[in-house]
Amino acid sequence: MENSPFSLVGKNILVTGASSGIGRACAVESAKLGAKILASGRDEERLAETLSQVSTEGSTAVSADLLEFDFCKKISSAVPADEPLDGIVFSAGMNRLLPVGFIGEKEFAAAMRVNAEAPLMLVQTLLREKKIKRGASIVFISSISGGNVVSPGAAVYSATKAAADALMKTMALELAAKQIRVNAICPGAVETKMNALAAISEAQKAEAGKRYPLKRFGKPEEIAYAAVYLLSDAAAWTTGTRIVIDGGFTLL
Repeated sequence: MENSPFSLVGKNILVTGASSGIGRACAVESAKLGAKILASGRDEERLAETLSQVSTEGSTAVSADLLEFDFCKKISSAVPADEPLDGIVFSAGMNRLLPVGFIGEKEFAAAMRVNAEAPLMLVQTLLREKKIKRGASIVFISSISGGNVVSPGAAVYSATKAAADALMKTMALELAAKQIRVNAICPGAVETKMNALAAISEAQKAEAGKRYPLKRFGKPEEIAYAAVYLLSDAAAWTTGTRIVIDGGFTLL
């Protein structure tokens, strides 16, 4: 495996939002390919569950709420000075389903903070403290809602994901001098325990999944596989791009 361009052996990877869903899958699948994981999230119990599924020795977790003022310090302090990061996956996200007429400043600010501002602030901190290696890879878990599709009630989510996508592209251009690559993965609807799909029956899911050309929703690990590619040396010439993984939904 070490000779494979997809190997993550010897790489230190930070995953935010690692306590569940896509973030957990990114942590677990990256570890399977040899990465040492620093899992970040709000819920310590769920982070412990993630770590129990991570196979690499030395992997750790740090509890940090991206809405709190000191989250950058907490996460950066958990990165050893002698083991800077080879990769970051920004999987933490916040969704607010509200009609345009009911969007408040507080709701919009919180979603923008988690989805776009927090990744920016954390990258700034880690670069300043020399905790991101030259040649590292940064991966945003974005959404097709950020630029491909819109739906009623999703204005806040779409706007913040579009902001994250714009940030990703500019960051890719500016950090290229350090050989740091920055990309985004844009999933369609993915089955996790934390989103709206968890609240409907299997029959309802099957029916709703028929809207997709591949006739189903995505699985967290299917998004994680793309993150593994972007974190690996196989993607050494890939930066500033949005990889859409949506079962063909945006073809319609």
